[in-house]
Amino acid sequence: MRAFLTMLGVIIGVASVITMLAIGEGSKNSIKEQISSMGSNMINIRPGTDFRGGVRMDMSSSQSLTYKDFTRLKEKSTLISALSPLVNGGGQAINGSKNWPTSIYGVNTEYLKIRKLEIASGSMFTEANIQASAKVVVIGKTIVENLFSGGQEPIGKMIRFNNIPFRIIGVLAEKGQNTFGQDQDDVILAPYTTVQKRILATTHLQSIVASAKSEETATQAVEEVSKIIRESHKLGEADDDDFNVFSMDELITTFSSTSQMLTILLVAIASISLLIGGIGIMNIMYVSVKERTREIGLRMAVGGKGKDILLQFLTEAVMISITGGIIGVLLGMSATSAVANLLSWPTAITAYSIIISFSVCVITGIFFGWYPARKASSLDPITALRYE
Repeated sequence: MRAFLTMLGVIIGVASVITMLAIGEGSKNSIKEQISSMGSNMINIRPGTDFRGGVRMDMSSSQSLTYKDFTRLKEKSTLISALSPLVNGGGQAINGSKNWPTSIYGVNTEYLKIRKLEIASGSMFTEANIQASAKVVVIGKTIVENLFSGGQEPIGKMIRFNNIPFRIIGVLAEKGQNTFGQDQDDVILAPYTTVQKRILATTHLQSIVASAKSEETATQAVEEVSKIIRESHKLGEADDDDFNVFSMDELITTFSSTSQMLTILLVAIASISLLIGGIGIMNIMYVSVKERTREIGLRMAVGGKGKDILLQFLTEAVMISITGGIIGVLLGMSATSAVANLLSWPTAITAYSIIISFSVCVITGIFFGWYPARKASSLDPITALRYE
């Protein structure tokens, strides 16, 4: 019982470290997956902030991106596989007596590939629709659910957006919420020319979205895009960019870094239990030395050397620590499974978390067992034999 209570600090410490690392790693993987579902290779080009009359203008107020920039990227980029203009506006989607506040996005046919969207029924609009500024739309599942009832087929039906009629030609496959809690199915896609002319009455682009050929080339693609747009805007070497280029890789790195910091904090807190467990081992071994002083003296009297006594007590300390570590690993895996099943949190047990925890157990046993073992080995045999 005394040995088990001594192990308890180590058991709780190891279990806590493994569980915290599993939760942190699971959260990081979940963030990566959700951001990747938005388009892991996606690159977003937006107009940059500038100053007019001493007042800072935000991105939505800037008109530095034009169709000319889009065509330049289309012609000159070698690291981009898909490219689409993007303009959007908010308003009410209406079907008969039903209405739903949403946004309409003006894009081209390559937008589906960039955002990894699929058509569940119907079809995507064509280049001919874009050239003609046709009033056709592809809608998400949320729009269908809120504007059509009783399983009504939306393909071919007319809806109004800000009192402008649009014909539905396609429905997108369901995607659910993204990392930021935004409903990815609450969307209406239309030709960007239609949104520019009939909804926004503008000629500039609010942004340009692109997809790099691979995740490995995303960073080079961002540099290439920046260079092409700087040339398009005739910016000199001393001139600041009047646009911003973001990649999903940067977003993943930012979120992963935040998640990593939180994981380190949680592990640091959990490691306090290991420290307490180590102090417990040192305490019980010190008591054990006191209780077994006569035994130590007897061993030395029959030829036992100091290193033998040292090894004996050090081995006991390490075995207590390792046994506690094994139980802690099993408890940590069980706790991780419970967190995943009962709380539905993303978790991922990694081999390195078990190896690190187990290694720390051995080091803890050696470190905190050394002093009591050293004290036992340095006892005088005559004094030890006389000890009561």
